[in-house]
Amino acid sequence: MTVPPPIVAPSILAADFARLADEVRAVEHAADWLHVDVMDNHFVPNLTIGLPVVQSLRAVTDLPFDVHLMITDPRRWAPGYADAGAYNVTFHAEACDNPVALARDLRSAGAKAGLAIDRDTPIEPYLDILPSFDTLLIMTIKAGFGGQRFLPQLLDKVRTARRHVAAGHLELRIEVDGGIAADTIAQAAEAGADAFVAGTAVYGADDPAEAIGRLRSLAERAAAGV
Repeated sequence: MTVPPPIVAPSILAADFARLADEVRAVEHAADWLHVDVMDNHFVPNLTIGLPVVQSLRAVTDLPFDVHLMITDPRRWAPGYADAGAYNVTFHAEACDNPVALARDLRSAGAKAGLAIDRDTPIEPYLDILPSFDTLLIMTIKAGFGGQRFLPQLLDKVRTARRHVAAGHLELRIEVDGGIAADTIAQAAEAGADAFVAGTAVYGADDPAEAIGRLRSLAERAAAGV
């Protein structure tokens, strides 16, 4: 099973919002992507940031933005994030009645398209549409809040996705989000994940950039079977 080099995407949900530009710069030379959690207090019971913040941050960093939309009606809002310069825009399968059409819209707007699968959603109904996507985000917690405990049983979805990707020779990043830290990232990498969202594990560390390097090293070793 060939897995691409790991991507580490620190989540600014765990950053100090009063110093957001500085927090982004603290990981700028260590992170691969910057993960931006957008929550609307409808799809999930939490309210975070939206398009104006993404537009403002785009002006202060060259990091690729990995935008995770935990919102209702992504068909209406997602293309705006692509227009704002997001590298990857991921929306939830549970919130969209035509994921393939929205993926097409995002790609047309210049972004990668991502499909997110929440904790209680089976992955099998979505396997056949994965060729329309660039990223598959598998939640390893229940979407909506940072700081939750990692649920290792959800890695079965990662294993299923990795087998499907390998069998179909798909070019697809398999991303995991939720409770990813030094003591869990190896499990996710062994299961076949190759992109890792880390919030508290990065922004709760004394040196966020060093924490990213450690996470990447752990993922690389696990993927290589070391």
